[in-house]
Amino acid sequence: MTQIETLAALLHARHSCRAYLPDPLPDPLIEQIVTTAQAVPSWCNAQPWQVIVTRAAETDRLRDALFRHAESGDHAPDIAFPTRYCGAYRDRRRTCGWALYEAVSIEKGDRAASGAQMMENFRFFGAPHFALITTEADLGPYGVLDCGAFVTAFTLAAQALGVASIPQAAIAGFSPFLHDWFDLPKTRNVVCGISFGLGDRDHPANAFRTDRAPLAEVLTWAG
Repeated sequence: MTQIETLAALLHARHSCRAYLPDPLPDPLIEQIVTTAQAVPSWCNAQPWQVIVTRAAETDRLRDALFRHAESGDHAPDIAFPTRYCGAYRDRRRTCGWALYEAVSIEKGDRAASGAQMMENFRFFGAPHFALITTEADLGPYGVLDCGAFVTAFTLAAQALGVASIPQAAIAGFSPFLHDWFDLPKTRNVVCGISFGLGDRDHPANAFRTDRAPLAEVLTWAG
């Protein structure tokens, strides 16, 4: 298999895993994932990402506390969420959401069930590990952009090692709680979380896959 074929296979195999087995991963395996992701490019080689990873017992402690806090609805992200989704972006978001709801047998209009499914974000979907990704606030959008590259590389490195993962923007909605929990300085902005571990392949939440836009929608030739 060529290098591009290997990369394409990893990209197509990776998916946002929403159900996990409880088995913890060994520290050296997690370190290998982070070390591999560190190789991504960043603006002026600033490498703004910092990663806090919870071991299994701490993940359980955090998930219980974060879930209770999220129930309060005290939403205050460090980095502003999108103001709206419109056009193709809205359509793709809806398609993804309905595919998940169909997989877990949630009917359209059942707001209680869809809300409960959304709240699973704050239980980390049962994952044994959680990674919090932060950036230096002074680096602005470019620091966030660099962290996005790191998150992509993290999920691909995990996939290459047989580890499932899901990046979670929802976690960043409760940044003040995370600042307190991890004693983060005000100079750090919460970008997202990543839940990861061994995926539960038999869980219905992992039974669907998202599609990608055709090339004509994303590529414009000039000259």
